[in-house]
Amino acid sequence: MGSRNLAEDRMNSEGEPEHDAPLSENSQLSWFAIRVRPNSERVSTDLLERKGYEVFLPTYQARRQWSDRIKIIDRPLFPGYLFCRFRVSDWLPVARTQGVVYIVGSGSVPVPVEEQEMASLRTMVASGLPLTPVAFLHAGQKVRIERGPLTGVEGVLTEFKKRYRVTVCISILQRSVAAEIDVEWVRPCR
Repeated sequence: MGSRNLAEDRMNSEGEPEHDAPLSENSQLSWFAIRVRPNSERVSTDLLERKGYEVFLPTYQARRQWSDRIKIIDRPLFPGYLFCRFRVSDWLPVARTQGVVYIVGSGSVPVPVEEQEMASLRTMVASGLPLTPVAFLHAGQKVRIERGPLTGVEGVLTEFKKRYRVTVCISILQRSVAAEIDVEWVRPCR
């Protein structure tokens, strides 16, 4: 019997997941990242919570300026994503929830988020400290500078003595030039 049938077998008469099914070695609750439609993070969170799932939508406070005022609003830390805790065998009711695009995984197999990463994220959000989303960057990645005196420059991100630089290469000359930058200025090239 495939995972589709297992998931359907564990649903109650209202089509919601049965959470009191006995746990086997491979059916423990884990956190999964869920991709949702743009701007539907809160709706999908509410719908999953109504189905009885534990859902985590990390947010941060952002200043938004309109023509007549500035307002502080809550924004998702990871736009288009939320986290949901469920048994991997019970993925189908989650995937069928309105607004859910897919469960993040490898191919068609959902892959849980590392427990330590989730614990750290939840601690940061609960701390009350100001949070800011930051692009996931690594040395060797092609980036575009979006702020500062080098706005518009594209190059390769390098790290030297715990400081970041962007390196621009002139291939035909086989030469490069690097400038030290603030990592907050750059975004990965698509």
